[in-house]
Amino acid sequence: MATKLASLVSQMDQINEFDREPVHASHIQSASRFAGLFAGEHVAATEFVIGAFFVLHGVHAKDLLIGLLIGNILAVLSWTFICAPIAVSTRLTLYWYLRRIAGPGLTLIYNVANALLYCILAGAMISVSSTAVGFAMGIPTPSLNDWLPNSAAWVVVTLLIGCLFTLLAVFGFAALSRFAGVCSPWLFLVFVAGAIATFPALGVHTNFDNFWEILETKVWNGKPVEGQEQFGLWQIAFFAWFANLAMHIGLSDMALFRYAKSWTYGLFTSTGIFPGHYLAWICSGLMVAAANREMDPGRMAYGAAGVAGVLAVMIAGWTTANPTIYRAGLALQSVTPNWPRWKLTLYTGLITSVLACFPIFFVRLLDYVAIYGLVLMPIGAVVLTEHWIFPALGIAQYEAERKNLLFNWKVLVVWIGTLGVCAIMPLHLFYRWLPAYFLAIILYIVLNLGERKAQ
Repeated sequence: MATKLASLVSQMDQINEFDREPVHASHIQSASRFAGLFAGEHVAATEFVIGAFFVLHGVHAKDLLIGLLIGNILAVLSWTFICAPIAVSTRLTLYWYLRRIAGPGLTLIYNVANALLYCILAGAMISVSSTAVGFAMGIPTPSLNDWLPNSAAWVVVTLLIGCLFTLLAVFGFAALSRFAGVCSPWLFLVFVAGAIATFPALGVHTNFDNFWEILETKVWNGKPVEGQEQFGLWQIAFFAWFANLAMHIGLSDMALFRYAKSWTYGLFTSTGIFPGHYLAWICSGLMVAAANREMDPGRMAYGAAGVAGVLAVMIAGWTTANPTIYRAGLALQSVTPNWPRWKLTLYTGLITSVLACFPIFFVRLLDYVAIYGLVLMPIGAVVLTEHWIFPALGIAQYEAERKNLLFNWKVLVVWIGTLGVCAIMPLHLFYRWLPAYFLAIILYIVLNLGERKAQ
């Protein structure tokens, strides 16, 4: 046994994810790998929660359909024209590229914050999968008012699921994309089948002549449940756009697109975004409406699609938590540079599993997604400015690298200053990131104008 374990560790050490160097041309991945990876990541367990929350927040049917279309198109364009070109140009992770801009000290702080936020997000995905397993085992799901674990059984189940999910993440990009490619078509079919199965309970006629009326009166009827704020078209549009803000505008998906042959591979995010963040959100809305508007993903899925629904919730959490844990492991590479990536990913997954035991992260998922995107957004603005705008303005790039700085104070000022403005901005939480993004770009340019004069 000891010999086999040593052999496995040796094999894991041989996996090269190019943590601190550009990806070699021989490791560029095919378009189908990206299509499968994004399809698996964005048809996720959290879709059962997010789509259901839109119903609980009293969205009107027309606002939902139009808002999701606008927001998801903007998200795909953000990946394609902002994140993917920088990733293909550098072939580096954001975490290693940022080191040249911000200095190793500030990059360390950012990477720890980034990894923690990703751990929480992956923990929410694990929590949602736990609701499915818990439902099958008769374990009560935490309610919308539960911030702490509601039973020891819930903790045990969640920890076991988290450890299972972590095992695949340690094998790297290729394993993640293969797993997602196999699972994603089946998961999407379960979402659709579950939604269709709710039609009789909702009162849809066999000829569908009352279908739109049912959607407007029994599903997205404009009436929020008690304690929930009502959402309109633009709140839906902005949420769909920034649901993955840290990945596209925040540039964390440089970790994935550095393997792409072309920046146009950013368009492959549509293989996951529209099935997952459009149709799956609609399907989960139908499911929660049929379940008397009670937030319980496991019960919702079982009521709509039986055992297949329960399995879909669990596997959807797996396909999404895996790449999120993978990103968190990469983010920590600068903190422990002598550790192999797989070992960091393993420890990151264990931390994530513990966080998943706290239901606050999935019962307040919409607010958390907004906050975590806001926290990481200013750094994305700094990197975009450094990479594309500075050369156009004649401003010298990579000040931290040129001057051997531990901390680039200008980046720190932009990061903290932008978040400070976001905190006092008199706008809805969902809207704050966009004006703050342009503020961060302008502020970073102004702070570096002296570098241009010195040339």
